[in-house]
Amino acid sequence: MEHVSMDIEQVDVAELPDDFTDVTDRVLLDVREGYEWEQAHVRGAVHIPLDDVPERFDEIDLDRELLVICRTSGRSFRLLQYLAMRGIDGTCVSGGMVAWEAAGKPVDTGPGQ
Repeated sequence: MEHVSMDIEQVDVAELPDDFTDVTDRVLLDVREGYEWEQAHVRGAVHIPLDDVPERFDEIDLDRELLVICRTSGRSFRLLQYLAMRGIDGTCVSGGMVAWEAAGKPVDTGPGQ
């Protein structure tokens, strides 16, 4: 059996607030592409597409707990492994936006940040 070198912590969408606008101790980073964000995103999330994260890293408030969401979790895991190698902890939103919407949690649409 293959051993995964890094255990990435995961959180279920049911354990998260519906809206991150006024959340001060955690930041929800959405790493999907712009068109995906416009279709549906969590209110109050920070949107930085995965490929842009290295250049825009200073936009992420690392004094807060970092939660990462994408469509299903794949990109979140990739980013969290990259960050873990740099000594930065974060948590993957299990199942991503697919799970978020399946749970009936509210979403915003359009380009808003």
